[in-house]
Amino acid sequence: MLEQLFGSKTRTKLLYLFYQYPTRPFYVREMAREIESQLNAVRREIGILVKAGLIGEIDPQKSNINNYDNSVVAKAKYYSLKTDCVFYLELKSLLIKGQELRERALIEKIKDKAGDIKLMILSGIFTDSADTATDIFLVGKIRPLVVARIVAEYEKKLSKPIRYTIMGEKEFLDRKDIGDRFLYSIFESKNIVAIDEL
Repeated sequence: MLEQLFGSKTRTKLLYLFYQYPTRPFYVREMAREIESQLNAVRREIGILVKAGLIGEIDPQKSNINNYDNSVVAKAKYYSLKTDCVFYLELKSLLIKGQELRERALIEKIKDKAGDIKLMILSGIFTDSADTATDIFLVGKIRPLVVARIVAEYEKKLSKPIRYTIMGEKEFLDRKDIGDRFLYSIFESKNIVAIDEL
């Protein structure tokens, strides 16, 4: 949806990247790698975002850039989000809503096509829980190939790998009874319970 509003998939991915790391500087090749886009497309969109006042070029000599990435020469052009931009908060809100819509669409697609799901929990990248072992946890009679296809489609939009775990109902209940560490890392982390029929 936001791709249509912004007129470019690459621009939308770049905005999500910058807003996810609002204080982090990026150089062009790094951005292209992070969002899995062509270098020329990234350069073009960076020019547009700079003109719009949403991002700005950073001087490597006047920042701590080299402390975070020693592999890049100081000549590289770095860019970061301009948090003092007049549209900063409004755009952040719009991107959050767009992300929520994408997550809702993912949940519905898995519900409709992945089999008889008894439990579905989103965590990890969906809730900014870095200590969680998985991002999507599914319990039930699940179609693994269907889940793999749906997740792969979503990964392209997100430009990030998604970890998912599929478990049968009996295995889940057995592991829950013995206080399985993996399960409790999911339960105790920040999470979104999309389905709970257990």
